Amino acid sequence: MCSLCYAELGSALPYAGGEYYHVKRGLGSLPAFIFIWTLILFILPASNAARALTFAEYATQPFYSGCPTPELLKKIVALAVLWVLGIINIKSAKMTTWVQNVFTVLKMLALILIVFCGLRELGGRKEIPGHLKNAFSSPDPNAAQIAESFFQSLYAYGGWSSLNYIAEDIKNPRKNIPLCTITAVSAVIVFYLLVNISYLTVLTPKEIVSSAAVSVTWAVRIIPEVAWIIPVSVAISIFGSLNGDVFVLGRLNYAGSKEGHLPALISMIHVNHLTLAPAAVLSTIIASVFVIPSDLLSLTNYFGFSSWLLIGLTVTSLIVLRFREPDIPRPYKVFLPIAFGVVLVATFLVLAPIIQSPKVQYFYALLFMLSSMIIYFPFVYFKLRIPYFDAITCYLQLLLEVTPTDIFEDPKSQ
Repeated sequence: MCSLCYAELGSALPYAGGEYYHVKRGLGSLPAFIFIWTLILFILPASNAARALTFAEYATQPFYSGCPTPELLKKIVALAVLWVLGIINIKSAKMTTWVQNVFTVLKMLALILIVFCGLRELGGRKEIPGHLKNAFSSPDPNAAQIAESFFQSLYAYGGWSSLNYIAEDIKNPRKNIPLCTITAVSAVIVFYLLVNISYLTVLTPKEIVSSAAVSVTWAVRIIPEVAWIIPVSVAISIFGSLNGDVFVLGRLNYAGSKEGHLPALISMIHVNHLTLAPAAVLSTIIASVFVIPSDLLSLTNYFGFSSWLLIGLTVTSLIVLRFREPDIPRPYKVFLPIAFGVVLVATFLVLAPIIQSPKVQYFYALLFMLSSMIIYFPFVYFKLRIPYFDAITCYLQLLLEVTPTDIFEDPKSQ
């Protein structure tokens, strides 16, 4: 449902910045600033940190068979992969695209291997395993538990918005964005369902929940001789996904800077590589900060809670634009009750954990979003100038070897 709404927005308004631009167009400058403030300083860096920690978990697992990987080592590996990808994004957009294509293919091969092994194991049994039959038998969850399950599942399925961030770089976006979004989300759903069936063929739900690296536990049971292949494959998959997220975050920073919601330095490009170097550096630094004190589950709950609030804002802007700007060319139009349904679901997911099982972390997330107004009114609305800020910008411009994009065309893949 969410992906269908985003497909309409991306095809109707194919501009860099994706959801941020759509919220600004539909709801105005202040909601858009709150949106980008939360997205670039909290949600996307937390998401990238979570992926980097997951990569570290799987990449180091083959070296620590039978025991957990030291936390310090995982954080070092996570920081290393973030900065490697940050440097790749600074050096060449073409290299970034090449890495994305190669690792996407490797990811699909890894998923196919897991699905094939699971189906082969299932086909060799005379009856369906009991834990597969009873995979969803558990006590009835309360509203807060349902909401938190959505937060964590968004971590796996929440890539439908990524294409909209780079809409200006896509050929024929009005046609290709809906096609790619619907096709990709459908493929991900099918593959991940098959992967989970494969896991449940040999593991009980309790074993899956208690495992730090599910695919490793699964591989030890089903292909013990070459079990190391699976964690390596998963690490490769996460590397490709993280590369895409780092690229998208750079484009969002660029869009926010061009709209005057972020410092002008963020939208500048490298004079030699023609890449968004300041945006890549900023996003990598923030993600690195999230890696140091956090664990994976906390990160997924943090950005999941905030993400659903922003999803609600984005789809609300779709509804507003339908009535306020009905003449916008819309190659694809979502059935409007679906959009209202997404807003209702997002509202439930934001309110349920606060009412049913309030945690101080959720209030911190809300306070963080509202704190953006402390920056917005003096520096964006009233355009207050900070002394020596221009001098600092010039210094960083020379240090990073970047220049305003007005000198070049809008940065594309070089």
